[in-house]
Amino acid sequence: MNEFWKDYPHIGNILSEVTQLIIDTTKDSDDFITEAISGAVTSGGKMLRPAFLIISAEFGSYKRENAIRLGAVIEMLHIATLVHDDIIDEAKLRRGVESVQSKYGKDSAVFIGDYLFAKCFTLISSHFETKTMEKLSGAILSICKGELKQYSLRYKYDNGIFSYLKIITGKTAALFAMSFHIGAMNSDLSDRQVKILTRIGYLTGMAFQIIDDCLDYSDNQTIKKSTMNDLKQGYLTLPVIYALNNDKSNELKTLLETTNFNENDLNRVHHLVKSNNGLDAARLLARKYTNKAFNYISKLPDSENKNILEDIIKGMLNRKY
Repeated sequence: MNEFWKDYPHIGNILSEVTQLIIDTTKDSDDFITEAISGAVTSGGKMLRPAFLIISAEFGSYKRENAIRLGAVIEMLHIATLVHDDIIDEAKLRRGVESVQSKYGKDSAVFIGDYLFAKCFTLISSHFETKTMEKLSGAILSICKGELKQYSLRYKYDNGIFSYLKIITGKTAALFAMSFHIGAMNSDLSDRQVKILTRIGYLTGMAFQIIDDCLDYSDNQTIKKSTMNDLKQGYLTLPVIYALNNDKSNELKTLLETTNFNENDLNRVHHLVKSNNGLDAARLLARKYTNKAFNYISKLPDSENKNILEDIIKGMLNRKY
């Protein structure tokens, strides 16, 4: 069972079945493909997206095997986007394990990500209606548009908060929202309940990504290597954007435009992001999204799954990793 879900064994057990289905679905006669994908699948992610799909489905009348298939589709889609992200970012590690692109090369990683996308549609097309496929396609489109938007704004240090929020809506919140939506849609819930759960997914995804960006600056005085790579490539996260807006001296902007990313400069960036209220302001916005999610959760019928949702979202706001 996934360690993250040890306090919720019912969810954890279903997620174990989701993982096994992904392994079975992606197993290939070519050992190279099987080995490469197996490493990506079993690298220890929290599996939040399939878990939220299952929790959402359990508010209605659902078939367990269908929820497991849909959960596998959502997680494979997520893994495929991570494989492609690591190519773009030239990341050496993913969840503490050597990334696919580092281990097998960029060319192979491109095809491995594509292979996972293809398996998503193979699994969903054989068991579900066209409407579900349309939702999946829409999420992929949103992710791609978010990535392209982010790329188009590289090295533009006067970007506003709205541009950042638009990017993470596509990159992160869209897949969270779709996880809730598809779980609810395939469980005979009313339109109102589907909309409530979808909205919870969107708000949770927004908070999740903002908190993720905050973690880059919250531990100590040292910037993480992944954060340094983002800055080198001109990608700005919300704490940096807030700090740039608040920095009347323009020291942070000047530093980002001229630095060669030596250790002293990076430590100074870290200090300026925090001293210009970038971290606190970003955390405050994450809390606003989280509170809105709780408002929607309060509209759901009382149940164990409602309690689990509240616990997990509270934990996300206070997480350290």
